Amino acid sequence: MKKKTVLLQSSYLPPIAWISELKRADKVIIECCDHYQKQTYRTRSKILSSQGVMDLGVPVLKTGDKMVMKDVCISYKEEWQHLHWRALESNYGSSPFFEYYQDDFIRFYEEKVDKLLTLNKGLLDVILEELNIKKEITYTDEDFSSDMVKREGITDLRDAFSPKRECESDLLDKPYYQVFAEKYGFVRGLSIVDLLFNMGPESVLYL
Repeated sequence: MKKKTVLLQSSYLPPIAWISELKRADKVIIECCDHYQKQTYRTRSKILSSQGVMDLGVPVLKTGDKMVMKDVCISYKEEWQHLHWRALESNYGSSPFFEYYQDDFIRFYEEKVDKLLTLNKGLLDVILEELNIKKEITYTDEDFSSDMVKREGITDLRDAFSPKRECESDLLDKPYYQVFAEKYGFVRGLSIVDLLFNMGPESVLYL
């Protein structure tokens, strides 16, 4: 049976469906040589707050019209780290597993790194370790063209996930416990941390 290789876009605290695709693949390639695009999961994540769905965005330094993802630097002019951690702590502090995982995540909101890709990779490594997901993951050293993808038989999912639209996934109608479910019902399409903080070690079974 041929092994499945997926090509994904680098993501900040990725959506649950993004992690599910990674888990199901035999080999994972993460694109880091494409042109950076604003308002994508490269810098954005969705969590559930007491006021509904909240977007968390990482600000970046603008250096030109066509920035390559691996060269994108994070801006610290705004106190986004403090705001993101406060949002995670206040909205998931009462979840069953936030205290269990918080020490693994808090360092990303206390220490500064230059590159967006470094931040995303570090968070992904922690997420996969906590989920006990072991995969062969490589990061591109060139932009994958459609011809290259077709030639190598790679499943291209770089554009499959966008905060502007709901992705197609068999996970979307599969509810799990959420802190604010009584207020909003089950909310779909959130970051993997929503699942992790609410379901803990059972998260991998959900995926």
